[in-house]
Amino acid sequence: MMGAGVALAPVALAPWLARPARADDDPSALHPQPGDRLVFLTGPKKGQIIKPEDLPLGGPQFQAYPQSPDGVLRDGSRLNLLIVIRLDPASLSPTTLANAADGVVAYSAVCTHQGCPVNAWSEEKKMMVCSCHGSTYDPRNDAKLLFGPAPRPLPALPLKLVAGVPMVAAGFSARLGGETA
Repeated sequence: MMGAGVALAPVALAPWLARPARADDDPSALHPQPGDRLVFLTGPKKGQIIKPEDLPLGGPQFQAYPQSPDGVLRDGSRLNLLIVIRLDPASLSPTTLANAADGVVAYSAVCTHQGCPVNAWSEEKKMMVCSCHGSTYDPRNDAKLLFGPAPRPLPALPLKLVAGVPMVAAGFSARLGGETA
């Protein structure tokens, strides 16, 4: 009897030794996959598939999650939170234009500084802003950092337009999360 208790002790004392859940065990935790659609996280269209005409031209950005073709909302990882904005295609840098679908661009909503949400909008500058430490990103130019402590741009999520709906075309352009993520 004592031997069985001792054998279980390492897992009981150090629960991280138990096998963690993997993204492939939970489809909601998978990062965005090609063919996923984007759905509104909040607001009157919460849960609905985003279409270009749903987004005001020029901002602000909206928070979204990817959704698989069979309806699985990929909200099982905080790193899947997205910001989506529709911009004039003529105003986009060449790389941003290549990742856009009819002017709709998507970026990770997780700040590259400390992983806070990029959920604020500067109406004056037409820029996306991290609500924690003020890192400011240019949505027209690959989410390039213009101000603040973040060390790098937000990763882009390439999109394509299929039957009038922006869909994920490829995985994120860079590592997700903040410096401590």
